[in-house]
This record gives sequence, structure tokens and C-alpha cells, in this order.
Amino acid sequence: MYEILTGTLGISVKEDLLQLAFTHRSFAYESGGLPTNERLEFLGDSVLGLLITEELYALFPDLDESKLSPIRSGVVNTRALAQIARELKIGEFLRIGKGEESSGGREKNSILADALEALVGVIYLQYGFTQTAEVVLKWFGPIIDEASKAGASLDGKTALQEIAATKNLTPPEYEIEESGPDHDKSFTAVAILSGEKFPMGSGKSKREAEQVAAKLAYDVINSRP
Repeated sequence: MYEILTGTLGISVKEDLLQLAFTHRSFAYESGGLPTNERLEFLGDSVLGLLITEELYALFPDLDESKLSPIRSGVVNTRALAQIARELKIGEFLRIGKGEESSGGREKNSILADALEALVGVIYLQYGFTQTAEVVLKWFGPIIDEASKAGASLDGKTALQEIAATKNLTPPEYEIEESGPDHDKSFTAVAILSGEKFPMGSGKSKREAEQVAAKLAYDVINSRP
């Protein structure tokens, strides 16, 4: 079932672990309380954060924390993780409930990002940190390159404040909404400038959602004559 995926990964992974990594809580609930991928997601999130931080630390020895932090935010966020999950076709392997299926759950950024983190957790459990880094950095190489070129502009909120000032717009404000249980909340944010609402950003924290929304607003404003 997972042969194409493991071929893409370049490693063999235990099938039962992959099945668990792709089991969303909606499927587990409808199936009578099966284990979900949330513990693996928790592990994978930590592994991924350390892995990317270590890579950026090594790649950019002259950058301080204030410069490294926005680059990392540009690399490890829901949208970037979902992009990689789509490239790996993880949506095809998700076990999701009927409600999520009918509402397009296989394409939701949050579900795809969580599944990718769970996959990182699986690889780490089976192979350890060094080999996990070899596999995962292949996925993130282009994103790290793009993020490093963007540099400080990845701090979306600061960039948006600056462009708002140059174009005589009001300072940005953000509408925030949250959803999900306390242990697995997700957030959306919309930037508002001079009464205009811009595209919605999403993330696992208010800060991430605001940063994504700010970057989307910045891109729209910056593209205007």
C-alpha cells in the first residue's frame, strides 16, 4: 500500500507505523476510539524544529537570532508543511472520518501538515536523528533556499507595517479566530488595513497565523502599482 511513498522517501518504513501516522482523530473517533497520529505529530514537530534550527545554524553562521527566527518561521509553518505533504501525496493515505472526507479534509493544510509531522516522528523512531535529517532536508532544501533569499521580509508583520507606512495606509490590525480542542487548536487571521481585508492566513498559533496573513497582505499590496 505504501510502496510508492517509501520509494519516494528512499527508506523502508514499518507499515503499522505509517498507518498510525496517517490516522486522523476523526477516523479514530468514528472507528470506536482507535489510536490517532497526535502523539507522533507531537514528536515529529519537536524533531523537525530541532532539525531545521540546526541546519539554519550551520548554514548561516553570521546571522543572529533575530535574523534566523523569521527564516525558520518561513520554513516550518503549516503552509510549507502542507506543500511538502502534497508533493509526497500524503493525502491519498490519510485515514479520515466521513465528515472530514465530505468537507475536503484530504486537502486541508492543517491535516496535511500534522500528518507530515507524524511521518517525521515515525522516521525518527525507526532511524534516529541523523538519518531522519538526511531524508527530511531533501524535502526542505528548496524551501530553505527560498526563505534565506527572502531574509528579513519573512517577518511578515514587520514588512507589512513598513509597506503600510510608505503607502499611507492605516497600521495593520488582525482578526483572529481559533478552532479545535485545547490540545490541538488551530488559528486563522485576516489582516485589515484602511478598512480592507486581505487573504486569510492559518497556523498552529496566533503568531503563525498573523505572520502568514501579514505576508499574504504584503504580497497583495506590493503587487499593486
